[in-house]
Amino acid sequence: MEAVTVFGGGRPYLSSSSIRSSQPERTCSLSCSHNPIIRTHYRHLAAFSSNSHLFSHIPSRSKTLTKPHIFLPHLVASLENVEESYIMIKPDGVQRGLVGEIISRFEKKGFKLTGLKLFQCPKELAEEHYKDLSAKPFFPTLIDYITSGPVVCMAWEGVGVVASARKLIGSTNPLQAEPGTIRGDLAVQTGRNVVHGSDSPENGKREIGKAFTALLLYYYVSFKIFCLKFLHR
Repeated sequence: MEAVTVFGGGRPYLSSSSIRSSQPERTCSLSCSHNPIIRTHYRHLAAFSSNSHLFSHIPSRSKTLTKPHIFLPHLVASLENVEESYIMIKPDGVQRGLVGEIISRFEKKGFKLTGLKLFQCPKELAEEHYKDLSAKPFFPTLIDYITSGPVVCMAWEGVGVVASARKLIGSTNPLQAEPGTIRGDLAVQTGRNVVHGSDSPENGKREIGKAFTALLLYYYVSFKIFCLKFLHR
């Protein structure tokens, strides 16, 4: 018996002219008497099915290109309750060149920076900001420290940003702050603890409003004084 086998094509093809009744069917031999075309579908031999044309002679179908998924914090935040937190890099953090390091920690966490200002904090704004500590004996020293150099005021937005920012910043005393936090890694003194963060969502909104509104007012008054001095020359 002669049979023509097409690999991957199913049953072998038996030609009627090649059947011999004298031989039992179990001792049949396979030969290629008519020089058949042997076709091999490599995709059936692969460990897994592939759509690539490298595994099959059948041309692959064209597919539409899909854009990669991009994580956008503001889109995720739009689905839940969004908080605002006021973060201020203090004069020692600015002087030591830690602004980029601190900003990157909040960005890597996934929060959105919505406002940033670098300016010299006026004494009136510093006293208003720390009015809750006005009865403390270290209050005058604290005001002198905050007004000793430029600060970076930032407004951060995100889901749970207030509580998460407090964890990123660490304890008030840097010696008690956990390693990996901003104060735990970058500060050693309570009076020079690099950064301030809001302690509640309500205070976050209040501090952002005062800082950026007072800053605009400060620039406006400064511009008016400059104009008056220029006109009276």
